[in-house]
Amino acid sequence: MKILKTIAFLAIATMSSLPTMGQDLLARQAPIDRKMKAVDSVALHRLIDIESFDSPSADLYEDWDNMHAHSRVTELPDSFRISLKNFCMPTTSRVLTSNFGPRWHRQHKGLDIKVYIGDTIRAAFDGKVRVVRYEGRGYGKYVVIRHDNGLETYYAHMSKQLVTEDQEVRAGDPIGLGGNTGRSTGSHLHFETRLCGVALNPALMFDFRNQDVVDDYYTFRKATYKKESTVATRLRGVNGISFGSNDADEDVEMATAAPAASYAQETRFHKVKRGETLYSIARHRGTTVDAIMKLNHLSKRSKLRPGQILKFN
Repeated sequence: MKILKTIAFLAIATMSSLPTMGQDLLARQAPIDRKMKAVDSVALHRLIDIESFDSPSADLYEDWDNMHAHSRVTELPDSFRISLKNFCMPTTSRVLTSNFGPRWHRQHKGLDIKVYIGDTIRAAFDGKVRVVRYEGRGYGKYVVIRHDNGLETYYAHMSKQLVTEDQEVRAGDPIGLGGNTGRSTGSHLHFETRLCGVALNPALMFDFRNQDVVDDYYTFRKATYKKESTVATRLRGVNGISFGSNDADEDVEMATAAPAASYAQETRFHKVKRGETLYSIARHRGTTVDAIMKLNHLSKRSKLRPGQILKFN
């Protein structure tokens, strides 16, 4: 009988101690859980910060619109740092035919770069294709890409688009072929860079004549932007030549090409018109037939075709 009482007492004592042991275990575990939550929270915030740093466009744009070329204009920040790292030049062409800025009583909102029909056009930075459309009285066949660095880039007048809307692209991916579609009378690439829907001078960031970007970063500042844009055009635009772009027949009669490492020398170009000969071009440009042949590796038997671009100095 005493043995049974002892066993019963021990059993009751054991059973009554179990909740206390469980509570002690939970109490010891609680600080660990709080630490793990703190670690998870820190890691999450760190990931968010990294993503925001790598893709500031998430903070700049409120919507994603595949229907319209120009995203809704939002307030430009007083200053904004744009990463130009991991870039690719949209085209290997070094010949600029029109600057950013006022032209024919309206604003030309990009740079025109001489390309030929079928030339490969590439994405300037990593990003996501927002618009792939055709505009007969304007851009022609064009592509708009929103980039992780906050910029949107526009590629217009192409003969063919090689990407689709909402497609992720990497810098250097082919996105289209050079062309002459839309409001254009000569094959060229119209290239725009926009921030918050506002067109910025691409010459602030891209040096087509040297096939490079100007630096690892470009910092946009409201207070000094206009002055900086003017300087950029003088340094990296069409120097000292006042004319339009390929939107008219005479627009590519002259353009500035890139010397290997200097802006001091200018190379000028002539667009061949129907019926012109080497002799008539030489007389019109104040040079000689021999000089034009040497510059363009031609012979007297070479046939000229309308639209052909010739160096004449």
